[in-house]
Amino acid sequence: MKISGGMNIKKHVFFFFKKQLRYRAYFLFKAAKKIYVIYRRLSGSYRLRKSLRAKPWKITLGAGGLYDDGWIPTDVYELDITKDSDWKRFFDDNTIDAMLAEHVWEHLSPEDGLKAAKNCFKYLKPGRIFRVAVPDGYHPNPEYRKNVKVGGTGPGASDHKVLYTYKTLTELFEAAGFEVKLCEYYDEDGIAHEAWRPKNGMIYRSARRNNKGSILLNASLIIDAIKP
Repeated sequence: MKISGGMNIKKHVFFFFKKQLRYRAYFLFKAAKKIYVIYRRLSGSYRLRKSLRAKPWKITLGAGGLYDDGWIPTDVYELDITKDSDWKRFFDDNTIDAMLAEHVWEHLSPEDGLKAAKNCFKYLKPGRIFRVAVPDGYHPNPEYRKNVKVGGTGPGASDHKVLYTYKTLTELFEAAGFEVKLCEYYDEDGIAHEAWRPKNGMIYRSARRNNKGSILLNASLIIDAIKP
């Protein structure tokens, strides 16, 4: 028996169920992803509230499991740094003792980056430091710049939205109200500058932590954003 187009019934039924299975798999995937996000938000919120029972509050933003003793890790599931409503769930204004963000801001658009910086300014105590590290747009090594550029080829770089220089990163955080101190960076001539101490927050992708002795592959652009 034939149907229009010469396709037999058996083949027609096979393609029909194949299409249905694809739709079901897609919706199951979306449902599983939504459940995972809810779980991560609930479990992350519980862990963060538990950690905040002790002071001082030294907060690592976008930690991804990388943080030092004495620091409280957060991730986007429980604390989306672009949303003031997320900050309000855990903090009052001017209550955080220190902040650190290593390779987070390059994943935000310029607009979201400024919004997040303003939120950080709002909740950090006056006179305290927010240490920020991002890939360095003035880095003299072409391979490094290829890896970390917008949509770069390095690990995690496919969604990079900005490649900062010491000038543009300073401008962003000054626009949010901070005073900025340069800690580690390359200038326009490819000359490296380094002047910071780990006590205000260790940056792992930095010349100081580079065990291979090559500043070219592991250096970051690092600033201390200070709330007046």
